[in-house]
Amino acid sequence: MSQVVEIGLWQLLLGLIFILIAQTASFVYHLGLSRDITVGTVRTFAQLFLMGYALTFIFRLNNLWITLGIFVVMAVSASFIVKGRVKERQIPYMLPTFLTMFVSYFVTALFVSGLIIGVAPWWEPRYFLPIGGMVIGNSMSALAIALERLFREMRQQKDLIETKLCLGANYREASSEMFKNAVTAGMIPSINAMMGVGLVFIPGMMSGQILAGADPLQAIRYQIVIMLMLVGSTAATSIIAVLVVRKRCFGKGEELLLSTAKQ
Repeated sequence: MSQVVEIGLWQLLLGLIFILIAQTASFVYHLGLSRDITVGTVRTFAQLFLMGYALTFIFRLNNLWITLGIFVVMAVSASFIVKGRVKERQIPYMLPTFLTMFVSYFVTALFVSGLIIGVAPWWEPRYFLPIGGMVIGNSMSALAIALERLFREMRQQKDLIETKLCLGANYREASSEMFKNAVTAGMIPSINAMMGVGLVFIPGMMSGQILAGADPLQAIRYQIVIMLMLVGSTAATSIIAVLVVRKRCFGKGEELLLSTAKQ
């Protein structure tokens, strides 16, 4: 197996030329992105180096409770990121969203690391945390898209929903199209990724393993599992969360609680 080529400090700093290109484009075309690019660059360095040192420490400890604690922190952080993207103040969606995210992510990571990969113990941090991180990252984005789409369409179709309710439909029937559209919107990115993987692009995990010297055929097997895992977890998380949150958009008498404008 080929030896891993290490990246030195000066080589790492040389990568900043790509940031310089982005900054130049922002300046020349007055995009107003200079501050965001700078902050994003600083956070990328700081957060990833911090994560690198933290993971090195966690891998050496190899402790169940520390591993699960890190996983909980990741899930909580993801729920707040979703909250930041979904600008909804009228419907209390955070608690059911977090519980759905946590349970779905945990079960998926446990199934993949413990059964498919067959790691012993199942919580081996070198496997469990990266797998959990990939699940959280992808499903988090899908869930934010799905919830934002749900709230927006239910407000836009408020009159239609209320008309259906007046004609005898229950809240599920009155909002079925909005539910389908929301879940579909959340799942499309993962499905599109499956369509183009290996043909249009080489996924990050597979690329990382190959660069680290792994057998490409073994890296492919890992990547297939990851792609299937992401689609399944995205579907489960989006459907369950949207079902629960949709119910909260209606009162005890199945009246629609959403106003036309966000509050």
